[in-house]
Amino acid sequence: MAHSFESLVIRHTHRLPSPQGSAGEGAIAARQFDAALATVGFKLSAELLERLSGLSEAAVVHTARRTLRTVSEMVGDHVRHNSYFIDFPANVPDTEEFWMRCVAKALGDEKSRKGVLTQLGHGVLDLLSLPTYGRYQHTYEDMLAAQDELIASAGDRVTVLRLGRDLEDELTDLYLALAGSTTPLGEDDLRDLKALAERCALGPQPEAIPVRENRAVVNEGRLGVGADLLLDTVTDVLRLACALSGGDVTLQEPTRFRALSRPRRRALLAGLDAVVAANPAKLADVHAHREPFKRLGERLHPHEYPGRPHAAEVFAVARGEKEARSFGSRIEQLLDASDVLGAVKLLTSAPGRLFRTLDLLLRIAADQDERDAVVAAAVQVAPEVSGRVVLSVREHLHNRARQSGEPRVFVNRRGRAWVTPDSRPPVPAADRDRLIAALDTELRRRLPAPGRLLLDPDVLDVALPLSGRATAAGFGVLPRGSVSVVDGERLRFFVYWKETRHRTDYDLSALLLHADYSTDTWLSYTSLKTVGGRHSGDVTEAPDGASEFIDLTLDRVPSTFIVPQVNIYAGEGFEEVEESFFGFMLRDGERKGRPFEPRTVRMKSELRGVGRVALPLVFRRGDDGRWRAKWLHVYLRGLSSANRIEENQASAAKLVRAVVEREQLTVRYLTGLMADDSTTVDLWDGEHVPDEPVTYIGLARPEGLHPGSRVITLENLRDLIPG
Repeated sequence: MAHSFESLVIRHTHRLPSPQGSAGEGAIAARQFDAALATVGFKLSAELLERLSGLSEAAVVHTARRTLRTVSEMVGDHVRHNSYFIDFPANVPDTEEFWMRCVAKALGDEKSRKGVLTQLGHGVLDLLSLPTYGRYQHTYEDMLAAQDELIASAGDRVTVLRLGRDLEDELTDLYLALAGSTTPLGEDDLRDLKALAERCALGPQPEAIPVRENRAVVNEGRLGVGADLLLDTVTDVLRLACALSGGDVTLQEPTRFRALSRPRRRALLAGLDAVVAANPAKLADVHAHREPFKRLGERLHPHEYPGRPHAAEVFAVARGEKEARSFGSRIEQLLDASDVLGAVKLLTSAPGRLFRTLDLLLRIAADQDERDAVVAAAVQVAPEVSGRVVLSVREHLHNRARQSGEPRVFVNRRGRAWVTPDSRPPVPAADRDRLIAALDTELRRRLPAPGRLLLDPDVLDVALPLSGRATAAGFGVLPRGSVSVVDGERLRFFVYWKETRHRTDYDLSALLLHADYSTDTWLSYTSLKTVGGRHSGDVTEAPDGASEFIDLTLDRVPSTFIVPQVNIYAGEGFEEVEESFFGFMLRDGERKGRPFEPRTVRMKSELRGVGRVALPLVFRRGDDGRWRAKWLHVYLRGLSSANRIEENQASAAKLVRAVVEREQLTVRYLTGLMADDSTTVDLWDGEHVPDEPVTYIGLARPEGLHPGSRVITLENLRDLIPG
């Protein structure tokens, strides 16, 4: 268990908890460890190398084995990546030539000849019936022997592992950071928080847990050790019940409540009773989740606890036996009557709800006086609204300047995306601009004085992580809408999947689009070669895991956009397979090497959406000729089977356009608010760091920063979002 927690710290912080062991002469082993790390694109910091060198050789080897296992998994090197064409990207045949080769081999095989001849007689041929199609014809070792070694390059990725504190201290810090996050966590981070909460529930706690689903996970850990629960709404209790049943604490998906032990039933009913007794108006919150509360009541048996009358009222409201007029219904009644002033007056008691309703209020206001009242109310309550909501509304208002009828994209918490024309009337420009100015002032007030600000230019166009659900779990992954420069001559995509029970066929493809988002061409199993690109070949089953690759020489690609996608052709979905992930590598020129080389991996993201077509990101060539990635993390619903790029190119292009043309709030925006007259702002040159403490914001922490510096990197980017 200690190893799994150590691995958790490494994944989240790129720090290795201070290695333990007897003192000794471990310098040689430590250097060997460092060399082994280099093969997967990592290295030891000078301080960590020194610490390991003072331990015994056995202690260093023990640490090295555990750490190498963790970092290899981080970049996808924990599995064997074979390719169908043994010397990919060399000698990839034309599609028709390859298919004819498979047919010829099938006709030469006595077992398959008759069936193939019958199919050919009917004019239709199933590729899967050909013995050599879709199944590796060589072993992983054969593929390695056929490939040249990768020569090290200065352009290879180097991720530094730093020396952390003792494991317990690192776990406490990570628990406080995740539990106290001002933005919702992704599913993987929530799972990690659950593990940490079970261990840290009796230790130091964050000053506040503003995100309700985080609170539910923390409460589950507290309940397990008998600590007091953190509850102030009846919905907090419902979320906790979902957590105890292994369900969805965000309440977006229905939870099948398990039979609960008597102590747990008592704890949940006591929580409900206390919340309602303290504020009976909280009963109105039941309406938003009536069905889940009714099902929960069937599990809690409130009639067995006559000493909890207020808890019984919750379920009476859910069943419609007791009236508790909800806040939402009062607002809807006012809006239906176009009573903007009445709605504004009521909404000032719910600042977050007012902010989420601003667009509608401004659109239905009858005159300028009503719009002035809306703006004034927003300015008045702004200090009480969470920073995440203020930033979300600020981003929304900025994009509302676009003309009506432009595509509008929706993405749910599971990454499923769809696009529809924006049919809403525009928000009056003057009112929109007044609100934007007020929100900028409010955000500037909340941001801490950074002192001397040192910025990595590469982080400036990273989108603010307003929700962890807008970022896939993985390595080197940026939030949806982020833009990052692609420096390399060759771009290589990879996908890996391993089926759980049923034959599963994933197809890696790349759609190439013109500047107007119309289709230029594509790479897939039906088009193995195109200008500047090669496909590694179709693999149609993965009982032991399978990989597909696409290699592109960027200066030979004539298109404006490159859109990689993973199509589920047959079998298990992204959340059903044992494992699946996507990523990309960058190489210089005609460098040799295996199809998968971990030190060239720039990004690896888990595939866990509910759609049948994954669109992780899009690459766009700018007017300056440089390629940049814009991160999507979205899924198309697709078909239940036989998804192909030929059929989804139009819907994929429409979705890409909607995301590409939407402007996100970025680190550049927030640091611009920080930089007042008293702040010195420097752009980091990649080498020299100041001797004095700074606030550093970048993709990764540079060596040599003053120990008194505040450091924000991808691992804790959420800390930028003010509370």
